[in-house]
Amino acid sequence: MSTFSKVVDHLVIGGGPAGSMVGILLARAGRAVMLLEKERDPHHKVCGEFLSDEAANYLRHAGISPRDSGAATIRCLRLSSGRSMTQAALPFRALSLSRCALDAALVERAADQGCAVLRGYRVERLAPDGGVWRASLSDGTLLRAQNVFLATGKHDLHEWKRESGRQCDLIGLKMHWRLPPARIDELRESMELFLFRGGYGGLSLVEGEMANLCLVARRSALRITRGWDGLLAALLRENDRLRGYLGSATAQWPRPMAISPIPYGYIASGMRGLWRVGDQAAVIPSFTGDGVSIALHSAALAAQMFLAGESAEGYGRALRAQLSRGMRLATWLSRAMVTTAGRKLGVPALSLFPQAMRWIAVSTRIPARALLAGADAPLALE
Repeated sequence: MSTFSKVVDHLVIGGGPAGSMVGILLARAGRAVMLLEKERDPHHKVCGEFLSDEAANYLRHAGISPRDSGAATIRCLRLSSGRSMTQAALPFRALSLSRCALDAALVERAADQGCAVLRGYRVERLAPDGGVWRASLSDGTLLRAQNVFLATGKHDLHEWKRESGRQCDLIGLKMHWRLPPARIDELRESMELFLFRGGYGGLSLVEGEMANLCLVARRSALRITRGWDGLLAALLRENDRLRGYLGSATAQWPRPMAISPIPYGYIASGMRGLWRVGDQAAVIPSFTGDGVSIALHSAALAAQMFLAGESAEGYGRALRAQLSRGMRLATWLSRAMVTTAGRKLGVPALSLFPQAMRWIAVSTRIPARALLAGADAPLALE
């Protein structure tokens, strides 16, 4: 039988980077916060697991050291296609940490700050109800909340689906691999980006010297190769560097993790009274490696504007203004990289203009002025 709990002041739905960051900042400001996470235990998610300098700074301000969780350092970017390869130093020092470890650290920090964290609770329906929000949980419980922060990542709630993105024909796939020692040394402090027919991906070390392979592929590419096994075999035949790394590596799971659709280029056009954060607010193509940074930034900006008495709609407009330019560039690049011309010309072009890789890395980041506006006030609260 369904029962009402007491009214919750601040309800955060989702325990990923954005949801946990909102919980941390609001609880740190003295607000009563309940965070609901549908999974009972930390788990892996489809993600490139790349932490830019901006993401690492947000984490440190929130009281989390990625290095304490074993994050690997990334200083060099390599881009390959077939037998061609070019490389460039990153304009910042990046880190790589599995989402399983990152999410666990963030949720634990939220609880330490006084946030009430409830695991194993899925929100089935969410609707406005007489000036508050009514959330129906998977166990039949009904909650009433004064304010709701929606942080369910790439998974939409019923009746709260996001608009389509600008590039929606890609499927995300992820697999962890154990590499031979010599290959671990070769990959250390590097992010290997690779282009293939109908997609692109990345390979880097995470904690425990595990290698994370994350890629996106057009649906047509998966149909042609008849699924993951055929796609992987085609990748190893096509890309010399990837074959060198994975030819004698050991997959850590029976099958890869997968997610679809991915609305690349999406930025929420309106909040409808909800504080959407993370991928519920914006989804930047994985090619830029800025997804976690945007998730943390959107959470910090939402917390700041909420605590200042601003509206969810005002927050949405501010976030859109900050992200639109970089999102357009990132989506254009992502579209180009999955074409035949992009795959064949991308590496030679960037080899001729190596500074272009650094320019792309900088230009698809969140503007510095936006970081200051979105971070200083809430992150300084102790």
